[in-house]
Amino acid sequence: MSRGSESQSAAERAYSHIRGQILDGEHLPGTMLGEAALATEIGVSRTPVRVALARLQDEGWIRIYPKRGAIVQGIDERTVAELADARYVLETTAVERASEPMRQSLADRLDALVSQQRTAFAEEDVARFIDLTLDFHRGFVESNGSQVLLEMYSLLSDRHRFTLFINSRRLLERCDEIIAEHEDLVAHLRAGDSAAFAETLQGHIAENAGPAH
Repeated sequence: MSRGSESQSAAERAYSHIRGQILDGEHLPGTMLGEAALATEIGVSRTPVRVALARLQDEGWIRIYPKRGAIVQGIDERTVAELADARYVLETTAVERASEPMRQSLADRLDALVSQQRTAFAEEDVARFIDLTLDFHRGFVESNGSQVLLEMYSLLSDRHRFTLFINSRRLLERCDEIIAEHEDLVAHLRAGDSAAFAETLQGHIAENAGPAH
């Protein structure tokens, strides 16, 4: 491997590591990140860390302050609202256009995910619950079989994950209600009642979005 390739690989590793920690709530908004500490933690030099931080700043996850470090950014209320609106449109559109066989097959799969979600809540494993929730809601978009809708939804997944981790305490407080809402969504999907699905989803998203800044 050439020196350039090694540097690129190290920068990619640093980027994935830091980005994963931000999305999983390990570095909360307002946290100051230092190049030297990150380099030691990841096991790379400061140069790839600097490259990774510049990339994360371009994506809006951090703000770099020269000679001081980088501060993790939150997501403002407007972005949270726009994320909720976009998810609502994509999920309801896909379900409304899904065929009967696709709806029934997906409902069976989502029932199993809800059961796993219940177990995750019982064990207070928020990280596991969030992974399952992301799969759960992505399933609604998959029901239509549209690659374009899925690509659009994938662009939202990082911010969706971030807001869920930031609001993890609220998720635990509402665990019973969230499970019940998920069960209602699956029931409406199975019945082909897109109007009831849309109404339930709208309230569900609004209740669980919360502030993320």
